[in-house]
Amino acid sequence: MDFLIKPTRFLFFTGKGGVGKTSLSCATAVSLADQGNKIFLVCTDPASNLSEVMGVQIGASPANHPGVPGLQAINIDPEVAARKYRERIIGPYRGKLPEVALVAMEEQLSGACTMEIAAFDEFAGLLGNRDLHKFDYVIFDTAPTGHTLRLLQLPSAWDGFIEANTTGTSCLGPLAGLTQQHQMYKNTIATLTDREMTTVILVSRPEPASLDEAARTSAELSALGMDNQKLVINGVFSSSSKDRLAQAWHKRTHNALAALPEVLSRIDRIETPLLPFLPLGVEKLRLFWQAMLGKSIDVPTIKSDGKEILPPSPVALFREIELLGKGVIMAMGKGGVGKTFIATELAKYLAQKGHDVLLATTDPAAHLDFSLGDTIECLKVARIDPKEEIRKYTDKVMLEVGKKLDEQGRNLLAEDLRSPCTEEIAVFQAFAKLVDQGEDRYIVLDTAPTGHTLLLLDAARAYHREVERMTQQIPEQVQKLLPRMRDPNYTKILIITLPEMTPVHEAGQLERDLERASISSYAWIINQSLAPLDITDPFLAAKRQEEFQYISQVMNQYSDHVFLEAWCDNE
Repeated sequence: MDFLIKPTRFLFFTGKGGVGKTSLSCATAVSLADQGNKIFLVCTDPASNLSEVMGVQIGASPANHPGVPGLQAINIDPEVAARKYRERIIGPYRGKLPEVALVAMEEQLSGACTMEIAAFDEFAGLLGNRDLHKFDYVIFDTAPTGHTLRLLQLPSAWDGFIEANTTGTSCLGPLAGLTQQHQMYKNTIATLTDREMTTVILVSRPEPASLDEAARTSAELSALGMDNQKLVINGVFSSSSKDRLAQAWHKRTHNALAALPEVLSRIDRIETPLLPFLPLGVEKLRLFWQAMLGKSIDVPTIKSDGKEILPPSPVALFREIELLGKGVIMAMGKGGVGKTFIATELAKYLAQKGHDVLLATTDPAAHLDFSLGDTIECLKVARIDPKEEIRKYTDKVMLEVGKKLDEQGRNLLAEDLRSPCTEEIAVFQAFAKLVDQGEDRYIVLDTAPTGHTLLLLDAARAYHREVERMTQQIPEQVQKLLPRMRDPNYTKILIITLPEMTPVHEAGQLERDLERASISSYAWIINQSLAPLDITDPFLAAKRQEEFQYISQVMNQYSDHVFLEAWCDNE
């Protein structure tokens, strides 16, 4: 705990959505402020729930927390920052370029990478602000990724847009809009890599996929000089209860910890307990801190009116999809919500009913059981290898575009091609071929391109037509893909989430992203829920009760077609 009790001046909490970054950063901020320190808490998370966690509304301007003397907080909205960033770049071209070209540029700058670099611009400005000197500690909820840092360390990133890049696939586009901040960025990166000043805290859940992601992040940041890292494994559950579910949860947690990736085993770490309540509000955050110190906390009394209405099981949805006939079913959602499980269960159901089914994934972390194709008649299982598709795509772009650039330009292009958006684009044509088969059978896809990727490719295609720079004919499957995904009779989008605050918020963002591409989800599935289970363990019973507000939120705010899958003890 020393790295949180007596930390370096700057703390960066990083990790996937739903692992507890915001709760941990807020609990640390409150604890340090309670010790008489002056604290500045900064959130740049696109799925921010900072106001909910802190119990007061926190906006885009620094404000004192009324319940915690010495604590100021700011909630940087990455979407607002990205809009300002886009306008800074696109504004000078308005009236000079065709409208279709401007639309292509705007979509090009609408991805997660642009949002992140725009947020980086905001907090780099904060780090360079003299007013920051009055604070003893500065805590950031969400750190920049290795991809963004590598881009900003490349000299060619400041040379403006790569004019020769006609692929229309860059997720960052020109960095020319940030050239005035070049020195400020260099100073910020120097601060990030100074181990005497900065600590990066990797946050993970005690789950294999989450720990693997933390290990990848650790290696990537170490390679960039950010090697003062610590690890927090959040939500560790230990129980000697006779409750069958509690025993299964305990076993799953400790199996994951026993298989800790080697790179993480070399990092100082703490394990924080699974809480029987949501750490919302200052008093709950103080309780969370006490639990982190190893002190026991009371399990809250369960208050239930017994009238909670739960959605039906996904089996009802599977029957519905069968009756609607062949086509494409896409399971979408953030990592760790159980897309592969839901997709597999649906494919098995349809195949066992005698239908011709192809189950496929484009997810590099997916654990599809390929033996299913041998054991279940009518079911075939396939995987698009993202690494191979990325290699082919990258080689093609570097050959066609890179030959027109100098060495610095090629370095920038190569880094641009390492962005998260590139993988989706690289597998796009293979994905389109799978969707094309929905004319003849059921196609169940584990993961699909986001609305941003589809709009990016659509805008790029329109731009190419406008300026007559097409290098090859677009395959028919690709031409048909977006109309097919917009056709609810052909494609059904299933959004998968968990009955927790951050996964629900992130799924809502995904829904809005699809709506931008004029694609509607068919149904939502809330996965791994304790709500429909009989639980005797008081700790898990309290967790179960916490879920109802998020189940209700999905049903009332996001979809009128919701299904609920119970927590399963089969890893």
